[in-house]
Amino acid sequence: MTINGRAPVKWPHQVGVVPAEAHCRQERAADRILETAVASHGAVVCQVVAGLGGVGKTQLAAGLAHRLFGSGSLDLLVWVSATSRSAVVTSYAQAFADTTGVDGPSSDHAAGRFLAWLATSQRRWLIVLDDVTDPNDLRGLWPPNTRSGRTVVTTRSTDSALIAGRRRIDVNVFTSDESAAYLAAKLGCHPFRLDEAVGLADDLGHLPLALAQAGAYIMDRTSMTCAGYRRRLVDRRRCMAELAPRALPDDYPHTVAATWSLSIDRADTLPPTGLARPVLELAALLDENGIPVTVFTSRAVRTYLKIRTGEPVEDGDVTDALENLVQFSLATIAPGAGTVRVHGLLQRVVREACGDHIDVLAVTAANALHEIWPQIERDWEHSQTLRANTAALVTYTRHLLWTHGAYQVLFDLGRSLGVTGQAAAAAAYFHTLHNTASGHLGPDHPTTLTSRNDLASWRGEAGDPATAVATCQELLADRLRVRGPDDPGTLITRHALAYWRGRAGDPAGAVVGFAELLSDRIRVLKADHPHTLLTHLDLAYWRGQAGDPAGAVVACEALLPDFIRVLGSDNLHTLTARRNLAYWRGQAGDPAGAVVACEALLPDFIRVLGHDYPDTLTVRLDLASWRGEAGDPAGALAAHEDLLGVRKRILGADHQAVLTTRNDLAHWRGQADDPAGAVAAYEALLPDLLRVLGSDHPDTLIARCNLASWRGETGDLAGAVTAFEDLLPDLLRVFKADHPNIPLVRDSLEFWREALY
Repeated sequence: MTINGRAPVKWPHQVGVVPAEAHCRQERAADRILETAVASHGAVVCQVVAGLGGVGKTQLAAGLAHRLFGSGSLDLLVWVSATSRSAVVTSYAQAFADTTGVDGPSSDHAAGRFLAWLATSQRRWLIVLDDVTDPNDLRGLWPPNTRSGRTVVTTRSTDSALIAGRRRIDVNVFTSDESAAYLAAKLGCHPFRLDEAVGLADDLGHLPLALAQAGAYIMDRTSMTCAGYRRRLVDRRRCMAELAPRALPDDYPHTVAATWSLSIDRADTLPPTGLARPVLELAALLDENGIPVTVFTSRAVRTYLKIRTGEPVEDGDVTDALENLVQFSLATIAPGAGTVRVHGLLQRVVREACGDHIDVLAVTAANALHEIWPQIERDWEHSQTLRANTAALVTYTRHLLWTHGAYQVLFDLGRSLGVTGQAAAAAAYFHTLHNTASGHLGPDHPTTLTSRNDLASWRGEAGDPATAVATCQELLADRLRVRGPDDPGTLITRHALAYWRGRAGDPAGAVVGFAELLSDRIRVLKADHPHTLLTHLDLAYWRGQAGDPAGAVVACEALLPDFIRVLGSDNLHTLTARRNLAYWRGQAGDPAGAVVACEALLPDFIRVLGHDYPDTLTVRLDLASWRGEAGDPAGALAAHEDLLGVRKRILGADHQAVLTTRNDLAHWRGQADDPAGAVAAYEALLPDLLRVLGSDHPDTLIARCNLASWRGETGDLAGAVTAFEDLLPDLLRVFKADHPNIPLVRDSLEFWREALY
């Protein structure tokens, strides 16, 4: 018997071609989640499988379809390539004709009749709508919710119109184990090493489609290995198209690049039209692990987007563009962190497609990062994110930042390393930056000279003040030759030279340097310029260090109103001036006054900088020490023990500030009637000082002096004498003869000699 000339349908029946199972396909957790969801008889009968193009959504649905149809669990399976409304209508019309034997007067009519049939049929059916692009394509075409039927949608879109009332199953890239298992199965008969395969999977971001095409590329070449493919992958002279196999595996119709281009095109058509693509292009130059949203809403980016589109662009337009990228799984946004993530391989594909304007993108991204970089880096995790994005930008754009003058952000990165407690890393970074600047700009360019100034400073902060002095001296000669004595850079280098002379053990030389500099800064910059005020402040500090703490108090008291008037009470330099005043009050014989000043100062540091900022911890350390000097050594000991744990957590065990805290802690242990404990603490500290700072560093020499004193306090008079006798020649060699510590050591040596004999 026939109906309308058709043979009766034979059950079970399949409409459409279900993609074959991929070669070496891996079972994934998402397979089990989807199968369990489809088998459930709850209210939600439609599953929406969403994810980035190439993660295996279609394979997930195809695997389910093959299993259910092959096991006899379905009477009807309809596979629809749902890339357009017409494709869905055509597939439904075909299914209606197949299942009823009736041809509708039109495809639209037949599709409607098919949906009506599904709503009343007792047949067990599964409809798969593969690769839905636009939810509007399914308006009026959603399969009905029935107990006998199930629907699976695969899509790159996360549009709420697709998800509402349906269960969303997110599919991500392979796990590391899944990637390794896939490549092992794929390349098992080929030269194969697991460590190389793991590295290749990391390089490809564990994207299943990329791994499949890389595997096919390797298999096409008898001598190719995972390591060889990785070498070609990192060779930026090759584009991704050159790394595609001759024939795409698993009947997949597109390369990785083509797969994503469809999503990018679609996202760029959504309002605000034309913004998604340039925003993604900017993201492609930054760190795949997290880009601050504020980069994209910066003035630099909005100005670029206005030029690109010819229309004004507001913050809301940019965030809408980001949401459009998210909607097509081209990006994700971490709400709590406020960061955007883009798959690394997608970034590369996008970069390769914007070669003709990558220079403008590079400058825009660099300016945006510089714009949002905070002057005071309270959030060190955010600082690390900014550094990672700058490093990625340098990697992807290489010389472009130098040739287009957008290198200020490179200095931000290095200084950020230093202020977040990584002085040695900052010094190493500026050594490389100086060489790079010299190569691009020439050795006498102002930017190259500035990089040398930073190099000197961070070498000093990393524990080598003598080298900082030498570097500043060489730099000053070049500054004078190239820019002259009154150039701002020349004055900055003179300031650094005077400072590091003091830190290297020559406080008198620092006083002379700052006094000479002050008169020139007043002449060139005027008395109220911030640099002039800072020179005043440093001059007062080093006068105190050179033996005049009372004079330092008077100078700081006179300066503080000017700092408040010119810079404001919450400015970091104003807070530093207040801290210096408190310090010199204590040194001038008023520890109780120093305690009062630090107690008033600490809440302001916390409010402005935060609890964990290094300068805040320094004020806490000052407060603890002055409390001890004012008669509470046990309280000082407890406070230092607490601070040591905090500084180790933030800065690491080898940071100079941590070593200084250990030195102070050992001192207060002795002051709290535990001289033996002080000796033990200094004996444990000294090897670390020698290893980290070196034998000639002032902190190392001071620790040796303290150890000698506490040995005498424990009754080891001979040990104290021997230690001071060994120390004095080193002090005379490292410091000038008039250094204030030398008379103290001589007096201590005489004291313990008399006690011994």
